[in-house]
Amino acid sequence: MAIEATDLNFEELVLSSDKPVLLDFWAEWCGPCRMITPIVNELATEYEGKALVAKMDVDSSPSTSVKYGIRSIPTILFFKNGEVVDKQVGAVPKTTLAAKLDALL
Repeated sequence: MAIEATDLNFEELVLSSDKPVLLDFWAEWCGPCRMITPIVNELATEYEGKALVAKMDVDSSPSTSVKYGIRSIPTILFFKNGEVVDKQVGAVPKTTLAAKLDALL
């Protein structure tokens, strides 16, 4: 299961992580977001110990979404050493997200 990131824990959870991070910006009302939620949760299980997989609700944590210019969801940002190193906008197959994560390991 993906970890829930918020405006409050974002810096500690994502920016300070010593592992690569996949951060899914989503909202409950977003159909494509709901479509990729099972994929994100599967990746969280498969990459446990190797990478951090988290989700951030744009409605309940608007500050981080604004800071990173999230204009459409789902948007997935990939972080390494506290920096955004890759981005995926829209619902994509699991293999696409896994390949992006693998490139950061």
